[in-house]
Amino acid sequence: MSATDLTRRFRFVLALFMLALIVSGVTAFPLRWELNVLASWMGIRAEADPASLSGLAYWIAYVRSGLERSYDAYPFLAYGTDWLAFAHIVIALFFVGPLQEPTRYDWSLISGIVACLGVVALALICGPLRGIPIYWRCVDCLFGVVGIIPLIYCLLISRRLKAMNPQSDGPANVTGATTK
Repeated sequence: MSATDLTRRFRFVLALFMLALIVSGVTAFPLRWELNVLASWMGIRAEADPASLSGLAYWIAYVRSGLERSYDAYPFLAYGTDWLAFAHIVIALFFVGPLQEPTRYDWSLISGIVACLGVVALALICGPLRGIPIYWRCVDCLFGVVGIIPLIYCLLISRRLKAMNPQSDGPANVTGATTK
């Protein structure tokens, strides 16, 4: 496969990863609305007592109830999820460098891989401390597991591109020429 084809694949996969990161972050803004839509799709009535439900229906109703109560009494708590959304967008910006120059910013890809591993660790460590059911922790872990796949793929392509053109793997100096 040519360097042009590899670069095109790299950019496509990384752009999809960035888009997914941004979209998953933006979904943190309308949490109340999203939970109401999800509950409606699952047939959970707005007035349903979570204790009368079981499994996933219980969890969705319970979270919706907690979110509604906290938003009504303490609307500033939603500001935390606003920052979560903002953080996803900012994190996506750290992949602009590799998107433009696939062989130059492996550190960004590696940092993303480490962050994906951190998602799994956070879900498994903090989930039980916060009373998150095991099935929901598994859903949270999927974000890290699914996210790591395109980043590893891009890192492998980057290294393959470097092997095809050894002069491309050094950091640029002030004049823009690569160094070894």
